[in-house]
Amino acid sequence: MYRKVIFPVDLTHIDQLGRALQTAIDLARHYKAEICFIAVTGTAPSAVARTPQEFQAKLEALAAEQGQAHGLTTSAMALTSHDPSIDTDKTLLAAIREAGGDLVIMQTHAPNALDYIWAGHGDTIAAHSEASVFLVR
Repeated sequence: MYRKVIFPVDLTHIDQLGRALQTAIDLARHYKAEICFIAVTGTAPSAVARTPQEFQAKLEALAAEQGQAHGLTTSAMALTSHDPSIDTDKTLLAAIREAGGDLVIMQTHAPNALDYIWAGHGDTIAAHSEASVFLVR
């Protein structure tokens, strides 16, 4: 049913993605699908990486580690944005289409009052992606 699972990653919060990552792993195993780890970074140095190339290397290492640990085919797509604070959703939507993803699995947070002002990334991806979207709390 699914051939390519897209797993958007925020490398600054990788420790908080456990439930969503396990869901992606389980579904990829079940459908014998590839998991494509996608992340957005800026051009300026950050706490995660000093350069977009270093960021790409870290994302590729994460994908390879998960693939090896769980016997899955994985890939990584690091995307560079001039302003990730406003471009992340648009950049992710374009990457999901480009990668040919048919299922997106994302970690999300419990709803709160700010969600009435600013939609979360998961809300926006679910509303605008042609792929199926599974949000995990």
